[in-house]
Amino acid sequence: MKFVVTAGPTREPIDPVRFLSNRSSGKMGYAIAAAALESDHDVVLISGPVHLAPPAGAKLVNVITSDEMYAAVHEAVRDGDVLVMGAAVSDYKPARVAKTKIKKCDENFSLDLIPTRDVLKSLPRSRNFFVVGFAAETNDVEEHARAKLATKNCDMMVANDVSDPTIGMESDENAVTIFSRNGEIEKISRASKKIIARTLVKKICANAKKVLTKNF
Repeated sequence: MKFVVTAGPTREPIDPVRFLSNRSSGKMGYAIAAAALESDHDVVLISGPVHLAPPAGAKLVNVITSDEMYAAVHEAVRDGDVLVMGAAVSDYKPARVAKTKIKKCDENFSLDLIPTRDVLKSLPRSRNFFVVGFAAETNDVEEHARAKLATKNCDMMVANDVSDPTIGMESDENAVTIFSRNGEIEKISRASKKIIARTLVKKICANAKKVLTKNF
C-alpha cells in the first residue's frame, strides 16, 4: 500500500520574523512513517518544520504553512491508499501578513485571525483511500474524538490526551484510543511512539483492506 503521512506543526506568518505555531514535534507522524516502511509499504511523508531525520526510504515533502500542507496532501492522495493526518495543522492564521517587521510599542496589539482550510473536511466523501485523523485533546477526549470522526468524514480517529505533559506532544511516549467508523474502540496503553506506531499501522492496514475496493 501507499501511505501518505503528515507530521509536525505548521507555521502561519505574522510578519517576516514572527509566526503562529504549536508544540507538535512530529515524532508520532515520523514513527508511523517508519513503521509503514518496516512493513514494506511505500511512504510519502509530508512534514512541517521539525528537528527530526526522515526515515530512510520515505519520499519527504517539506511544507511550512497550512496552505502548503493542504496542497501537498491533495497532490499525494491522488494515488494513495492510506492517508494518516498526524500533523498538527494550525486552526487559524493572520488575516494579513505584514511585509515588514511589526515594531514593538507601548500600546496593546491585536491580531486579526481567520480559520485555515480544514484538510480532512476538504477531502472527497466518495474516495478510494482510507483516512485516519488525529484528535489531540485536553478534555472530553472521547466526545471530541467521536465528533471529529463524524464531522471530518474519517474512517478512523486516533485520540490522545495532551493535557498530560509526559505523553503526546514533544514526548517520546504516547497513549491513544482508536475510534473506528464501525463503532469499534481500541485503547493502546502508554508506550514509546515507535511501538504505538507499529500497532497503529497493523490496525490501519487491517481496516483499510476491509473498506477499500482496491486489490492489494
